[in-house]
Amino acid sequence: MTVQHYKRTLEQNKLLALVADDDCGGETEELVVENAQTKAENMEDEVMNFNTNCSNCNAPAETHMKVLNIPHFKDIIVMATNCDVCSHRTNEVKSGSGISDKGCRITLRLTDPSDLSRDILKSETCTFSIPELHFDLQTGTLGGRFTTLEGLLTNIREQLQGTNPFMSGDGSDAEYKSRMGQFLKELEAVSNGEKLNVHVILDDPAGNSYLQNAYAPDADPEMTIVDYSRNFEQNEELGLNDMKTEDYETAIPKS
Repeated sequence: MTVQHYKRTLEQNKLLALVADDDCGGETEELVVENAQTKAENMEDEVMNFNTNCSNCNAPAETHMKVLNIPHFKDIIVMATNCDVCSHRTNEVKSGSGISDKGCRITLRLTDPSDLSRDILKSETCTFSIPELHFDLQTGTLGGRFTTLEGLLTNIREQLQGTNPFMSGDGSDAEYKSRMGQFLKELEAVSNGEKLNVHVILDDPAGNSYLQNAYAPDADPEMTIVDYSRNFEQNEELGLNDMKTEDYETAIPKS
């Protein structure tokens, strides 16, 4: 076997989209590669725009997308859409690095109102709970969010108040409204920093959620992070059990 390395021609660079179609060959291949690397590095400083449709009224809209780097964590992709027709606004956060090898469980005890200003990334695969309030937010609820802890708690409270059919109309129940009203008051007290010594727990089987460490790079005395191996059910929900990346050519016997 012989391996031979060669310099690509201008036509080959055009086919690989490394140079413009009208390029006359003024750049060397080394400069082409350097420019391509520079463009990739500049993606973090660039806001990309693309056309889409509003999820509320289906009118044409524009989505803005940007790559952000979270210190001591990883890259994320933030997408926001504002509709000029119905004023509907959506935002979505995706991980820029796929599913981690292990799941992650983050527990923080709130001891000071300043804890509410910590940045938090809750991915679509993450559950969020407050044991002291007997509250559990299941996977997929609210989608992916990158905000502060106070902002996330406010989003949860607004979601429960605004879209709950059992709080108003014919479907309302007096006892349910009373219990829900009491819970919302307690949740508001937590989000305002009036109720402390409660725990917030992020449990993400995909390992793509994050809660800011106010003492970084040192350990946070009020926060514990546990990496764990996923069980079969968690891998099934993430679609990993049927994914074969090694020896896939031999997975199905040839007839």
